[in-house]
Amino acid sequence: MPRKCLSSGPDRNLRRMDPTAASASMIARAEAAWQRGNGEAAMAFYGRAADLAETGGDLDTRVAAVLGLARGQQYNLTPGLLPVRLHAAYEMAADPAARVRLAAALARCWSYANEPLRARPFADEALAGAERASDMVLLADALDAALTAHWGPDELARRQDWAFRLGDAAAHLVDPDARLQAHLWGLTVAWEVLDLPRMHRFMRALEVLGEESARARFFAASRRLALEMLRDHVHVGPLLIEQAETAAKAAAIPDSESVLHAMRGYLAWCSDDAEGCALEAPEYEHFALDHGVAVVRAEAAVMWIGAGRPDKVREMIGGFTAETLAELPRDSDWLLTLQCVLEGALAVGDREVTAAAAGLVAPYAGRSVLNAGAVMWHGVTDDTLARAAALLGDHDTAARYRAAALATYERVGATWWRDRLLARGPTEPQTAADEVVVRFHEQPGGLWMVGRVGAEVVLPRVRGLEHLHTLLRHADSDVPVLALAGGGVVVEQGGLDILDEESRRMLRGRLAELDAQLTVHENVDRRQERGAIADYLVGATGLVGRRRTTGSHDERARVAVRKAIVGALARIAEADPWLGRHLHDRVRTGRLCRYQSDPDHPVRWLLQRS
Repeated sequence: MPRKCLSSGPDRNLRRMDPTAASASMIARAEAAWQRGNGEAAMAFYGRAADLAETGGDLDTRVAAVLGLARGQQYNLTPGLLPVRLHAAYEMAADPAARVRLAAALARCWSYANEPLRARPFADEALAGAERASDMVLLADALDAALTAHWGPDELARRQDWAFRLGDAAAHLVDPDARLQAHLWGLTVAWEVLDLPRMHRFMRALEVLGEESARARFFAASRRLALEMLRDHVHVGPLLIEQAETAAKAAAIPDSESVLHAMRGYLAWCSDDAEGCALEAPEYEHFALDHGVAVVRAEAAVMWIGAGRPDKVREMIGGFTAETLAELPRDSDWLLTLQCVLEGALAVGDREVTAAAAGLVAPYAGRSVLNAGAVMWHGVTDDTLARAAALLGDHDTAARYRAAALATYERVGATWWRDRLLARGPTEPQTAADEVVVRFHEQPGGLWMVGRVGAEVVLPRVRGLEHLHTLLRHADSDVPVLALAGGGVVVEQGGLDILDEESRRMLRGRLAELDAQLTVHENVDRRQERGAIADYLVGATGLVGRRRTTGSHDERARVAVRKAIVGALARIAEADPWLGRHLHDRVRTGRLCRYQSDPDHPVRWLLQRS
């Protein structure tokens, strides 16, 4: 008796249907398989549905099918025919909503394939279309695509803004996947700037969402591991890996195996488990070689360090010449790749690779380094830059970076990272006993790094920071206000808003906080800060929001510069009260502006990118 094929009945029925009905049936089966967690079957059904819809000329079903196929793409792998199928549907689609969704899918497709330059035009088009449509579902999808496509090291300011907007757009959506993406991006951006309260807030949001979604449970467990390892709580690692494995069986997650390997490997690395690293390192190496993925090759070097195999470390970093490093795409993996290459080069004392990688990382001093999507934290760039400078013989620079890294690790409670750096041996900073070292400079992409070394914060670019930077460069000297405002030769500054809507929202929020604190306990510093912010807000806008003006050119410049500096000081004081108070006390504005240093409490200002 011949064996009966289980699919013969349904397939025979499909052949009797017209192509439109058959493709719709396949879509339904694909969705059912996806919900059951059977991603492989879902992709097969979506592919068949796309073929049937194309044959039958059913564009709507074809769009749904190729968008379903896009859900199954794996990160860092060549996408095959997926971008071709997406683009064919995109070119045919006339419906604005369909074009937004297809453009967003194309942006993610090329981003996952490490092609950010191809991804960005589609992401930008999707976002513009979603904004025109005023549809929160489309906007959430487009913002997720924009964040994915603009994940480079110079675009952090845009990601901060977009992650905030995505949280707003997804907050009231029924779809748990939209809320999941919003929480993941909020967590990722918080990790990038090491904002601990927001990291814990979004971590908790993921765990709450896990009560209604197996996918969210997987992401919550994997991201919780990175947060626990930050604090050296490695004992919870096996439980979290077990939770992630269980959730992965109940949900279709294309990258689940890669994430689980990362969890096991980095748990072994942070546990100083050489045997565990030796088990995972070959997996990283084979994946990197089979698929030509630079970042995984760099991570393989780190795993081989943990396994105690310097020969394999040399083999892994051997592919990263200075030319190769310079040509790496500036995407989500760029900073991670360089950080891991530096770890490998430092482990084996390769000065040539160290110098090449450190030269590229140096403009990003003080930055937090993440495995894409916050699967694992790789410390701060100051850590590897300190060890690189020491290997290359620049001990003063090494001491400065080392002090900065240790201070950051202390601030965020990164005990494993702190102890590891301390064990490398000290290179004492060459500073006066009571000297405070403060970073105050612009970074690539327009962000500003401001604060005492080890306690820096990332601030958006506003004109007041540029004014303060100029005064600090000309410390103890009078600077004409017209020069600050752009009418002289001391500094040239582009046209920036003195008070944008984000600044207004932040300042009003700070006023509310100060009012609440002052009702409980009177404090002179808080009262002065409240008065300065209130004056600034009143002066920045006149009746019905109009900008006030004054008569003479120099008077307008004086008022504009004062407002800009007060606004910048409010931002600084919120992040670092000591620095805000110091600058408030030492900066004078008027027709002549001045920063007056304090000889009794010296400050060494780092005013240029290292």
